[in-house]
Amino acid sequence: MALNIKKLLVSQPKPASEKSPYFDIAQKYGVEINFRPFIKVEPLSSKEFRQQRISILDYSAIVFTARTAIDHFFRLCEELRITIPETMKYFCMTEAIAVYLQKYIVYRKRKIFFAQSGKQDELVTLIAKHPKEKYLIPVSDVHKDDLRQLLEAKKINFKEAIMYRTVSNDFTKDEKFDYDMLVFFSPAGISSLLKNFPDFKQDDIRIGCFGPSTAKAVKDAGLRLDVEAPTPEAPSMTAALEQYLKKEMGD
Repeated sequence: MALNIKKLLVSQPKPASEKSPYFDIAQKYGVEINFRPFIKVEPLSSKEFRQQRISILDYSAIVFTARTAIDHFFRLCEELRITIPETMKYFCMTEAIAVYLQKYIVYRKRKIFFAQSGKQDELVTLIAKHPKEKYLIPVSDVHKDDLRQLLEAKKINFKEAIMYRTVSNDFTKDEKFDYDMLVFFSPAGISSLLKNFPDFKQDDIRIGCFGPSTAKAVKDAGLRLDVEAPTPEAPSMTAALEQYLKKEMGD
């Protein structure tokens, strides 16, 4: 069976390392893979942040769900000339996010907690063990409500602070859009596709996505989902992609 997927668009920045599995897949299956984020993150100005009337130093703990949130939190602190006390506690969704804090603070001298499993439930259980803290959660203007609902259910004292915004990374008029497959990682990516191409017709274009909320956005948009991750057989997007291409090639 001839492979009719020749050109893929992965809606993420190009991997920094040549060791990325995407490059192995491109070589192994003779496909062209382009990297082009459909969304981009923009900072909120200190003036815009002040309009939320949030005083960062009123809080004794910060919850980070993404590395982007860490960058924008410390950027705003610098712009607002706020010195974060050494007593501040940090609660992170994953170990990788916790380790990223080293970019801004002396890691071993701080109280840092993270969910071993990377799951929200575990993070909330950790937070609930420190019920006296006042928690601040830096978020994007577009974010899911799951964490908020879990924290409210536990009666945790917390406040969400918008520190950055997610916007559509628009395509230019002369930018070719001739892909056989599109790979998405967030519902915002699907929204951006439909904003850039209001007359988008899927036809033979395959769509792959990572995560249940992205899968739901694909289906809600009336599109066909061809490749989904994570699954027990394919824990990563690249694993799912490889399985699909292998099957397509009839190996």
